[in-house]
Amino acid sequence: QVQLVESGGGLVQAGGSLRLSCAASGRTFSGYTMAWFRQAPGKEREFVASISANSGSTSFEDSVQDRFTISRDNAKNTMNLQMNRLKPEDTAVYFCAGRHLGAGQFAYWGQGTQVTVSS
Repeated sequence: QVQLVESGGGLVQAGGSLRLSCAASGRTFSGYTMAWFRQAPGKEREFVASISANSGSTSFEDSVQDRFTISRDNAKNTMNLQMNRLKPEDTAVYFCAGRHLGAGQFAYWGQGTQVTVSS
């Protein structure tokens, strides 16, 4: 099992930047596809970005494609989400998630970190 803990959320003005981190413990981190999801008040949780186990492949939700960057360091068991040019609509609780190679769903989740973007 993998335990995930997010950090780095906070309050930022529109146009600003934040860097979220996800620290993993437990089983071999390098065996997991990792992702960020977010959930805004009154809305369903949505996919933000993902990164393959060896960092060879990344994927982004369309609205963040040109503003967010995802990275990971398997040696340090960490994953990061660099968020630039933030917009008020990016306001949400951001969750780190892990999916073991070959698994169909993200089975491991962090507790979330709040990101608030003021206009």
